[in-house]
Amino acid sequence: MDNDDVIKELNDLIETSKDGEYGFRTCAERVQSAELRSVLNDCAQSCRQAASELQAAVARLGGKPEEDSSVSGTMHRGWVRVKGALGGDTDLSMLEECERGEDVAKARYRDALKANLPTDIAELVRRQAEGATRNHDRIRALRNQLKATAS
Repeated sequence: MDNDDVIKELNDLIETSKDGEYGFRTCAERVQSAELRSVLNDCAQSCRQAASELQAAVARLGGKPEEDSSVSGTMHRGWVRVKGALGGDTDLSMLEECERGEDVAKARYRDALKANLPTDIAELVRRQAEGATRNHDRIRALRNQLKATAS
């Protein structure tokens, strides 16, 4: 994989991380539970840190780091806002939206790990993929807990 391909792969992951950061923050603004808001803000911070690490790696490779989220991530956040305007803002629905977003992140990282990345970059991507999985599993557990108490 040449340098330009590595930079493109990392910039795609930056968009994914920015999608996660903005998505978690959007949902955090809409939940009722202060505890859940804190968890979502922690996840947003984790995504922000991931994007920052990826941006530094792109710069080290001589590329221009991506600064924003993807079009699909922006559309997803728009859907969350529309859903809320229609009365669909519940803590459970926000967790479901976060889990959906983390499903996308996990798949994106899984694809990146299949690429022939330089060893140091592959290690960074592997570590961040584990973080995306942790965020996903944390959100899924909270969603399941909320579903169980609602039943």
